[in-house]
Amino acid sequence: MKKFLLLVFVLLGYAMLVAAQPFRKEIDAFKKQDSLQMPATRAILFVGSSSFTKWTDVQDYFPGYPIINRGFGGSSLPDLIRYANEIIIPYQPKQIIIYCGENDMADAWGKVTPDSVLARFQTLMSIIRKQFRKVPVVFISIKPSPSRWKMEADFVRANELVKAYLRKQRKTRFLDVHNAMLLPDGSVNPELFIKDNLHMNAQGYAIWQKIIAPVLKR
Repeated sequence: MKKFLLLVFVLLGYAMLVAAQPFRKEIDAFKKQDSLQMPATRAILFVGSSSFTKWTDVQDYFPGYPIINRGFGGSSLPDLIRYANEIIIPYQPKQIIIYCGENDMADAWGKVTPDSVLARFQTLMSIIRKQFRKVPVVFISIKPSPSRWKMEADFVRANELVKAYLRKQRKTRFLDVHNAMLLPDGSVNPELFIKDNLHMNAQGYAIWQKIIAPVLKR
């Protein structure tokens, strides 16, 4: 009986630890991958949520540029902050491309505001700048999507806040993919998305490629 209770407590403790560290499985998978073959330093690091996770052929879009893709689906800015020392700092990148912030508001709409997204991004930037003062950082604007159209005003406002903040930061860029994904009437182009109306298809990524490519570092 004592052994059984001990096992129960151990399992409960493990479950609590996992709950306190969301995406631990994904991060450990990255670390295992690195242990087998560590990416070369001075690559371009793409880090963020599922728009990067699903960009599995991102290297094909940017031939000649060494790319490390560390997107993990469903993540928000606190997750990038939590795991920065594991999926950002070790790679010693020559440039960091970030797509994150959309899930922050979508997962807690009405509670996480555009101002909250800015504050979270500023925290992430402070972590990056403590290690890499001169590494260029690029923030890709929060995209529109049909399934989250009701949140559009918040996405636009968050983009405005981050853009204004980055104007005052050295070696940073704000890339606007948001407006490039809209139709002339201001609605989102549904042909850029897969069936879930959230994640992009090849047409959507082609738009991103055209906007990102000119700012990549050789």
